[in-house]
Amino acid sequence: MRGRHLLNPLLLSPLSYPRPPFARLDARGASRRAVAEPPAGTRRVPLSESDVGISRFASALPGFRGALKQRYSDFVVHEVALDGSLVRLTSFDLPDDECVDVKEGDVDEAQALESFRLLCGDADCEALMGFLERVSEGGDSDVSPIILSADADKAHRSEVHDFFKRNFGYLITDTIEHRDGIQRCIRVRLKPGPRERRDAGGRGRNRKGTGNLGWRDDMAFDSRRSTTWPHHLGKFLRFHLYKENKDTQEALGKIGNMLGLQPRSFGFAGTKDKRAVTTQQVTLFKMQASRLVNLNRKLVGIKVGDFSYVKEGLVLGQLMGNRFTITLRSVVVESEDVIKAAVDGLIKNGFINYYGLQRFGSGSVPTHLVGAALLKGEWRNAVRMILDPREGECDNINKVRECYREHGDVCMALQNFPRYLITERAILQRLKKYPGNYLQAIMAIPRTLRLMYVHSYQSYLWNHAASMRVEKYGISRVVEGDLVYKKKSPFEEGAVKIVDSEDLLKSQYTFEDVVVPLPG
Repeated sequence: MRGRHLLNPLLLSPLSYPRPPFARLDARGASRRAVAEPPAGTRRVPLSESDVGISRFASALPGFRGALKQRYSDFVVHEVALDGSLVRLTSFDLPDDECVDVKEGDVDEAQALESFRLLCGDADCEALMGFLERVSEGGDSDVSPIILSADADKAHRSEVHDFFKRNFGYLITDTIEHRDGIQRCIRVRLKPGPRERRDAGGRGRNRKGTGNLGWRDDMAFDSRRSTTWPHHLGKFLRFHLYKENKDTQEALGKIGNMLGLQPRSFGFAGTKDKRAVTTQQVTLFKMQASRLVNLNRKLVGIKVGDFSYVKEGLVLGQLMGNRFTITLRSVVVESEDVIKAAVDGLIKNGFINYYGLQRFGSGSVPTHLVGAALLKGEWRNAVRMILDPREGECDNINKVRECYREHGDVCMALQNFPRYLITERAILQRLKKYPGNYLQAIMAIPRTLRLMYVHSYQSYLWNHAASMRVEKYGISRVVEGDLVYKKKSPFEEGAVKIVDSEDLLKSQYTFEDVVVPLPG
């Protein structure tokens, strides 16, 4: 069980107090959410602090009200890496040591799929991508073959057969009769024998302890299936992701589509707000920086840069924190003195270190409710909450959600749900394969997203516990029975102790040392 500090002392550089209607700091230490008018075609019922367990504050000052995130540029987030550095996008240059030689015969799968799209069209390419995904998920002999579109051109069929021999040596193709008894089709299936993971050129690459086909869920996933990598480079490409008005999964989904990668290919320390300008670190396994930098010309509201090669990929929680620059607009206040008092109170007292509202999602179904359903094993209920219509979402998407809720037509839903809704489409793809199996549908969600639902419920419980501690004992003193870090670094294991009467006599700890455990 991990601990989290109860109080966050505010560390500020010298500042001036801006005049209304612009202010840059929260008045009470746990922000009162003031939301701008939603865009046309949407409905929004925002969460309040009380909805997520926040009921006590570090200051009794009245505070003031204002509009938060009226523009997405009003909320700027920079990730703080474990070494304390601020993550910024400063360069699009390639690393000095980038020199990745591709041996003859090595084929990038994304390029191969794009060539196949040109050869056979969108429908057959989508079918092949789905087939390869099922193979990579760990299927064995029960992975059903796919049948490509009817093709009366023998010369073209020969070209398709040759394509698979050149690019996907672990697959075999043959020609079968179409159901009309006249035309011919190409069938694609796995070669019989041991199911190794293979690169696009057909070379196998087993890993001990990873099962027949896939890597372990907690291991980095190499979507490129590359076997060649220079010895002097770290196997993970780390880069800085800058995004505007997009959540982390949406931004990585767009990059993944361009590279032919699955969502689980990306490693990151945490998701960042959607309605914001954010910068964070991301890692990819055995990926050349040159492939990413070339995407900057095509990406809108997304940029990648500051490339380097490292030995380990990122996982959730590997960050020191985030730095926020927040602008409040349309401030309603009696005088500037109220703003000054609120800022002074924030500087003096800090703020209760609650998990903020963004931790619980921006939709009408908070993520902690989904997390609670998962912990209780209510798989169908969790799926329903993710797929059902949501207040605050555009009407077109809600019509698609409503249609699925009424008719339950998975195939139609897959046609209509946009590709950036990664979670919803992953669930629907699995329900198509395993009708009525909601546990399988949940397992289709990328692991990082599944964890975030549960982490959200952890945060909800922590907020409640923190509010109860502040309500009962205040923030001015440490009491017997509090948990504190007895060492300077909260990252050292075994550093938590229970405060006893002797500690109180020595006045050894302050409220800033108090932690509340995270359950689970």
